[in-house]
Amino acid sequence: MFILILTAAAAPAAALLFFFYMKDEFEQEPPSFVLKCFFLGGMLVVPALFLQYALSEAAEQTSVVHAAAGAGIEEFFKWFLLLVFVYPHAAMNQRYDGIVYAAAAGLGFASVENVLYLTAYGLDTAFYRALFPVSGHALFGVVMGYYFGRAKFAPDKKGMFLTAALIFPLLLHAGYNAVLRAPAASQWLLPAFMLVLWGAAVWKVKRANTAQRMASQRET
Repeated sequence: MFILILTAAAAPAAALLFFFYMKDEFEQEPPSFVLKCFFLGGMLVVPALFLQYALSEAAEQTSVVHAAAGAGIEEFFKWFLLLVFVYPHAAMNQRYDGIVYAAAAGLGFASVENVLYLTAYGLDTAFYRALFPVSGHALFGVVMGYYFGRAKFAPDKKGMFLTAALIFPLLLHAGYNAVLRAPAASQWLLPAFMLVLWGAAVWKVKRANTAQRMASQRET
């Protein structure tokens, strides 16, 4: 049974990671390093859940505060992982690379979270989880990684772009959490929110590839 849960939990993440990995139009990243980011992202679930639980026990929170706090903790951990482990690494040598590594970290996080959720609530929720929470973590990662790529190749604006790499995914994640807490009659908001998020992520993918293409042309 656990193997079935593990497969159902990890398969959507693997598919999404492969999709964004193959969108790199120039130089695909070392698979071993991408997998390291994936597994390190998965390990972040433990401290994130612990801190979320500690905060919920320490103070009574409104649903809005809870949504923002949960998003902030998860996105900060992923952002810090990228800042310390990926940003200075030699493998991150093109503008699109941040998208791959951030998506890998986010999907690693989503996979472990998914295993825990499916174990608790059953495989009946697997399709919903793949469509929304797992995709959400991938797309938040795309936005985060895009700004890490901008920071890497714009030293004069490094601080601004690294800040954007945290703030924008955090706001998107908090918005996603808030939509989840909307009244049942407003649940159409979630598919609409995800469509907008997909559009933003695909636009970031295209912009990163275009920026790399223009940079390569200037160098030749």
